[in-house]
Amino acid sequence: MLATIQSRRCRTSLVVTFVLLLAALSAAAQTPYQKPPKAILDVLNTPAPPQVSLSPTNDRMMLMQSTSYPSIAQMAEPMLRIAGLRINPNTNGPRLAQRVFALTLKGIADGKEIKIAVPPNAHIGFGSGGGRGGGPFGGGGGGGWSPDGKHFAFTNTTAGGIDLWIGTSATGAVRKVVGARLNAAYGEAWQWMPDNRTLLVQLVPAGRGRPPAENKVPIGPTIQESFGKAAQVPTYEDLLQNAHDEDLFDYYATSQLALVNVATGQITPIGKPAIFVSSEAAPDGQHFLVVTNHKPYTYIAPASTFPKEIEVWDRHGKLEHKLASIPLTENGGRGFGPGGDQAVDDATLSRPRFYQWRPNTGAEPATLLWVVGVRAGNGGTESARDAQVRDRLLALKAPFQGQATELYKTEKRFGGVTWGEKGWAFLRENEPPPGRGGQAAQTTPGDDDEQGRGGGQGGRGKTLLVNFDDPAQKPRVIWDRSGQTVRYSDPGTPVLRHLPNGGRVFWQQGNTILLSGNGASPEGDRPFLDKFDLTTLKAERIFRCDDKSYESFVTLLDENATRFITRYETPTAPPNYYVRTVGAMVGSTDKQALTKFADPTPQLRAISKQLVKYKRADGVDLSCTLYLPPDYKAGTRLPTVVWAYPREFEDAAAAGEVSGSPNRFTTISGMSELFFVLQGYAVLENATMPIVGTARTVNDTFVEQIVAAAKAAIDKAVEMGVTDRNRVGVGGHSYGAFMTANLLAHSDLFRAGIARSGAYNRTLTPFGFQNERRTFWEAADTYEKMSPFWFAHKLKEPILLIHGEADDNSGTFPIQSERLYQALKGNGGNVRYVTLPLEPHGYTAKESLMHTLYEMVTWFDKHVKQLPATALR
Repeated sequence: MLATIQSRRCRTSLVVTFVLLLAALSAAAQTPYQKPPKAILDVLNTPAPPQVSLSPTNDRMMLMQSTSYPSIAQMAEPMLRIAGLRINPNTNGPRLAQRVFALTLKGIADGKEIKIAVPPNAHIGFGSGGGRGGGPFGGGGGGGWSPDGKHFAFTNTTAGGIDLWIGTSATGAVRKVVGARLNAAYGEAWQWMPDNRTLLVQLVPAGRGRPPAENKVPIGPTIQESFGKAAQVPTYEDLLQNAHDEDLFDYYATSQLALVNVATGQITPIGKPAIFVSSEAAPDGQHFLVVTNHKPYTYIAPASTFPKEIEVWDRHGKLEHKLASIPLTENGGRGFGPGGDQAVDDATLSRPRFYQWRPNTGAEPATLLWVVGVRAGNGGTESARDAQVRDRLLALKAPFQGQATELYKTEKRFGGVTWGEKGWAFLRENEPPPGRGGQAAQTTPGDDDEQGRGGGQGGRGKTLLVNFDDPAQKPRVIWDRSGQTVRYSDPGTPVLRHLPNGGRVFWQQGNTILLSGNGASPEGDRPFLDKFDLTTLKAERIFRCDDKSYESFVTLLDENATRFITRYETPTAPPNYYVRTVGAMVGSTDKQALTKFADPTPQLRAISKQLVKYKRADGVDLSCTLYLPPDYKAGTRLPTVVWAYPREFEDAAAAGEVSGSPNRFTTISGMSELFFVLQGYAVLENATMPIVGTARTVNDTFVEQIVAAAKAAIDKAVEMGVTDRNRVGVGGHSYGAFMTANLLAHSDLFRAGIARSGAYNRTLTPFGFQNERRTFWEAADTYEKMSPFWFAHKLKEPILLIHGEADDNSGTFPIQSERLYQALKGNGGNVRYVTLPLEPHGYTAKESLMHTLYEMVTWFDKHVKQLPATALR
């Protein structure tokens, strides 16, 4: 009897378990990839026009045809996520290889084309190897050109590695370098040497053996320690986790430097294998500035923070000079800068940064340059008059013996130098806003990083003209302007030209240089080219785009700056390249077409768009680009999508400046929100969401400002008669997703939202995010107020959460979306949570893009478009 009861209980338990399992599977099911409507698919499947690269001698251009999107099968290839890197162990290169599959050489004078015989099933890439190529006046780029334009090089990624190929520009003939298996996992895989006959490459070390095997049985715990020394780091992805990860990093990141003779294919090793962060040949080709990593590593920051040796080697790999040994810097240099100097010690301030070779123009000896910091207001060994020195620019010439020469002392933080000829250079001095200081030196901020990037929250800055070879000539301030994004007053940047050895200097004739810029204006960007007199500081405009097109300067065609190439487009004419002559009116018939790329998606030409300007309630000027469907009839009120990305500004004037141009050729690709236009929606694209305030407290009113900006955008669209106020959805990606969740939680302006790859709980990014420099412990109220997770009980409008399962952006770990979904579900919210296998922060695979668009359209069709139109409120 007892056995029977136990048997029944067991069966009952199994049934309950099975039912619960089915419920769990139905609640979180993995479904096949779906496709969006046909009108969207037709555009998504259209091949992209070729990319263009001009040779340094401007006699040829390279047309590069690439696949638009990899497949999910390609995304599923093996991947190692270690030390902030994503490595394909099969190729010893980056996770996803560049996807150029066809190359064509085109003569600029005669238009003759030569199709290059690339290897079958080519996966061609140029990577950083084209660093000494590109057009000599700042145009082109890519293409892998040698400095003299006579050769080009490229990589081809195969299933088992990365091959190096070399081509001859005159004939288009190409050949593979036998025995050169490149290591592109870390550092620069290849680059041209100054002699135009040799390549500097990173090779997989010969006889490396098999990868280190993981011990399946743990030998003990992983232990980390910290005693008193603060290391305030962003929440990085893909870090080392254990000793086996360290072994993998050593194995895949270690390279053998070598020289490859272009004519013979001979490979000559340089020194011993190491983990190369960077390697750069001096202009004379006889020395190398080499930066290597070594242990001890850290598990809380990426490889960029690992200890470094900065050295000068000769062509045999022999050490000529040690510039510095940089210890582990787990905090990535945070706190370094005005307002943060006191947070770092003298040793940190004195570490070299901005190390580089000076671009020589003749037979001068190789000269190494670097910058060291000085504590503000601390005289130390400095005299009283130098008390305000912040940085020192130093130089040491070959044979790199004796003391370095001090070239310049800056009053603010050194921001870079652009070299001219005969000693002249533009030197930039920056001063970040007060707070916890800036990012580490030698980083390049982008627009879409949840940890201290984006916005336009700069400090003061100035540009000086300095003659480093003639100290008797006093430096002159050329521009002194706000370091934040004050676009309307941007004078442009110097047009550069390449020296025969690959170095870059600004174009100059006598006292005249050229400046090229976007030409931002209240009507949108109108690119320009100016002659600028260094004596009078007066600019003469020799070219400006008209107000009906978007035409930008690409490169000069002669040393006298009388002929140049532009890239021209209109809302209905696809981008193409033209030859212009100084003095010719824009739009005149004398322009010579270099390319005739056809419209890849003529069905988009019926889409109308216009720049729309309006004001926020507090008087801040706002703008957006309004897109309307092809069949739109004036006066019809449409369901509307507001898509935006917040940015920070110190004053209302900068916040109100218009960015972009309504005269660009309309293209739609990837997971773009503009696809909604093909489904009958109006789209308010890039609806500006400025957060205005002082650098330290700007985020204290983040919520109030984005709500006011969103209301102003909707009010304007309703006023124009294109938007039905009752049918408006909001969306954004990354920080835009964060904005979306906040708008739904703190306003009743929208019927639904789409939030892709966002961060929603700021306590999970406690050491700063975007441009917030205070820690959670310094501004807990702001962190809480800005976190929609804390207000999940108030977020009742339907929200679609989408996140890549392999998000690689610091601060937007997938757990951010997972926890918001659970919070909304627990509070009875209306939410759909979609995770995309293998996808990083920006979705890549074609299947993922199709499914994302399917989800977006389906979501807004259900929760916005299908709602009944109501009377205006």
